[in-house]
Amino acid sequence: MINNAEFSKRLQKVIDYYSESASSFAEKVGVQRSSISHILSGRNKPSLEFVLKVLDTFPEVELYWLMNGKGHFPKNISIPKIEKPPTPKKVDQDLFTNSENLDSEIPKNPELKNVEVFQNLNHNISKGKKIDRIVIFYSDGSFSNYEN
Repeated sequence: MINNAEFSKRLQKVIDYYSESASSFAEKVGVQRSSISHILSGRNKPSLEFVLKVLDTFPEVELYWLMNGKGHFPKNISIPKIEKPPTPKKVDQDLFTNSENLDSEIPKNPELKNVEVFQNLNHNISKGKKIDRIVIFYSDGSFSNYEN
């Protein structure tokens, strides 16, 4: 059985927790202001519909706590621990190292035009595929964009 006086105290705690007035609380829950007033004064017992509306509107309120005073308010929301991803194993090979050693076939001449670079890359790297764009990022934060 619900103890009216204790239920009223818990309801008042919820109202205070959200810094609401009885009037604004009633509006948010979707009940008449007089309903809140009558429940808080102990004149009326809360209906099931009222309790469900409170729980729907304020998810931090636990049903068992609101009805019986047992449990916690606000609801203890467990935040799952995020584990650190495993550190990748260090590999001696970097992004630009290729087991086929294609670097020797790509000309190092900085004056070479973009089209020639694309043609050489297309020929050396993959048959039947065409490189559309290459972006080179430099250690100072700048970059160069080469489009075919």
